Amino acid sequence: MQPWHDRIGFQRDWFWRGWKIRYSYSTTMPASTEIPLLLIHGFGASIGHWRHNIPILSQHHPVYALDLLGFGASEKAIAAYGTALWVEQVYDFWQQFIRRPVVLVGNSLGSVVCVGLAAKHPDMVAGLALINLPDFSAVEMAGWIRKIIQPLGNWMKGLFTLSPIFVPFFRWIRQPHRIRSWVGGAYPNGNNVDDELVEILTHPAHELGAARTLAGMIKGQRQLPPEYTARYALPQIAIPILLVWGLRDTMVPPSLARKFVEFNPAVKLVEIPQAGHCPHDECPDVFNPILINWLQSWSSSTNIPASEAAGN
Repeated sequence: MQPWHDRIGFQRDWFWRGWKIRYSYSTTMPASTEIPLLLIHGFGASIGHWRHNIPILSQHHPVYALDLLGFGASEKAIAAYGTALWVEQVYDFWQQFIRRPVVLVGNSLGSVVCVGLAAKHPDMVAGLALINLPDFSAVEMAGWIRKIIQPLGNWMKGLFTLSPIFVPFFRWIRQPHRIRSWVGGAYPNGNNVDDELVEILTHPAHELGAARTLAGMIKGQRQLPPEYTARYALPQIAIPILLVWGLRDTMVPPSLARKFVEFNPAVKLVEIPQAGHCPHDECPDVFNPILINWLQSWSSSTNIPASEAAGN
């Protein structure tokens, strides 16, 4: 099998607001009129996390993927990290390179960004495919509880991200054998937890500024802007939505999926019994056909002529 770098398409760098962003592009159909796919990875991951998907998906659709700022091979910058920043980054990428409606495919944090994009920039989105959705706006919480939890959480984040505490912890946790152990909890079957995956997740953590960047993400993490939350956005989204959830996901409870379907009954929910938090990588032989069949069930009637994409 080819190394993962060779399986995710042509990798290039794009400079956004002066920061280096890594992205990839892959297709076997240069003049295709099929709807493009734009893949958004989860927290701590990168375009390499689509190593088992891009080779298959690109046989049916043009496929773009990019590293969110602060992740993967994108710059470990000092920035106001959060969903709003990443929504702006992905939208500007779309304007620069694609400029026609896409299907957004997100995993975990990437799913949150996808929902935000569909809410703020509906012109760019033809469909959403979400691989779990860590948005707890679906859970009702009493106001007095929120008033206690939020200040306490901010205090704990401030303490934890102090350099004398955080930097030694970061250097300890980024060791390959510890990352392999942590990934095991997200991949309950143990499928595809290999040296390649450990490399994909470990290498960015050793880049210059990685500790500072992660500390900034944790310390600066804020509650989702209301307009980006599933509770607000999903009822207003009138495009096809696929929600895939591994029933052995220990990071985001599968029970949330039913609440999202209540917000928008048009959501197609597909549950994978033996999968965990990353079914696209843990069991791609199951996930890829689910995504392709869903796309084929509606996209043939909404194809949009391809335009010349800058940089391709």
